[in-house]
Amino acid sequence: MIEIKIRPYAPDDLEECRILWEELTQHHREIYGDPSIGGDNPGLYFDKHLADVGADRIWVAELSGDIVGMTGLIMKEQEAEIEPLIVSPEYRSQGIGKALVTRAIQEAQTLGVSYVSVRPVARNTHALSFFHKCGFQILGHIDLFMDLSTSGKWKEGLSLFENDFKY
Repeated sequence: MIEIKIRPYAPDDLEECRILWEELTQHHREIYGDPSIGGDNPGLYFDKHLADVGADRIWVAELSGDIVGMTGLIMKEQEAEIEPLIVSPEYRSQGIGKALVTRAIQEAQTLGVSYVSVRPVARNTHALSFFHKCGFQILGHIDLFMDLSTSGKWKEGLSLFENDFKY
């Protein structure tokens, strides 16, 4: 088992967290086949997230002095959402994501929230399986989309309650 440290975000972590956000964006670009996701400088979206959530609701995973993952907790009254959860590709499947999720859940419990949610994109099957293994096994909300473009980039083969969906 690797020696990972989960700690609160610090201002010196900004650049490394931007890089992690870029890695997450690249993953979404790949699973959707859309290089435009996140725009030209997707790492700057971390800055917006930081401003919206606050530094006290972001944690990083540190390994040998390097930031290899991060997570955040978005508060909404008596509910909280874990967003994002990012682990650098070369460090996945080593317990880092689980440790980050555990830290966020501990904070939610400390704050007395009733529900903690996650919202992985539908095509991110690895994230869906990961969160399911972490105990997220209740469906709360489902976002349905209608694509008015002619991109035709959606996959077939997802059924829920006897309804077929693209994802």
